[in-house]
Amino acid sequence: MSHESPTEPATRAFVVPCVVLDAAAPWRWLRAGWRDVRRAPGLTLLFGGVIVLVSAGMSWLAYLLGRFALLATLLSGFVFVAPLICVGLYCVSRALERGRTPALRDSFVLARRVLGQAGVYALGQGVIVLLWSRAGMMVSSFFPFDGSDPAAFLEFLALGSAVGAVFAVLTFAVTAFSLPMIADRDVDMVTAAVSSVHAVMRNKRVMVVWGLLLLVLTAVGFATALLGLGLLMPWLAYASWHAYRETLDASAWPALE
Repeated sequence: MSHESPTEPATRAFVVPCVVLDAAAPWRWLRAGWRDVRRAPGLTLLFGGVIVLVSAGMSWLAYLLGRFALLATLLSGFVFVAPLICVGLYCVSRALERGRTPALRDSFVLARRVLGQAGVYALGQGVIVLLWSRAGMMVSSFFPFDGSDPAAFLEFLALGSAVGAVFAVLTFAVTAFSLPMIADRDVDMVTAAVSSVHAVMRNKRVMVVWGLLLLVLTAVGFATALLGLGLLMPWLAYASWHAYRETLDASAWPALE
């Protein structure tokens, strides 16, 4: 990705230009992310430990408070903390890309600088989660089923899965490249989110593969009693950084220093 001098705001496009990716792109991103894991093992383990502790705390609270606690915890905890954790991890890959030694202090400095935009992101994701939950309740209300009827249950499950898939795809499209971009460039969250959706739509097949890889690896992390998340989540965050760098050309926006 070229690094041209930032242009004047009036000459910038509303959507950040993107490239058309080839089918091997997701695997390149994973390899590049793994190289960052090996080059910064200390910070990787530190951030990974925080992720495991946050995930375990959320699970424990949800278990204590019951089914409605999952949504409440997600909104009050993970949705708001995760962007700052991700920004810290992106800072590691960013420093390595620039030939510098990553430092925890740099991650804190960058996280403070993008706190406002990360908050906008978190609020947006919170609204999506609330709408998702409400849509699930509406499906249950408008399409009640008799638990003794297997056919009705399968229809209900298919409808609920379809509704959930719509929100999942929307969330993925918005987040695929937006967070790495606000951690790299002086750009507002709306521009970053719209640019992310545009890039995903331009590369549908590649991004389907990338989304499935994220889903499978995250599931592996949960299947290991959350411990695997300590390695997998930093790895995927590093890979997401390289995905952003390869896909979007944000050189028209000033770099954060």
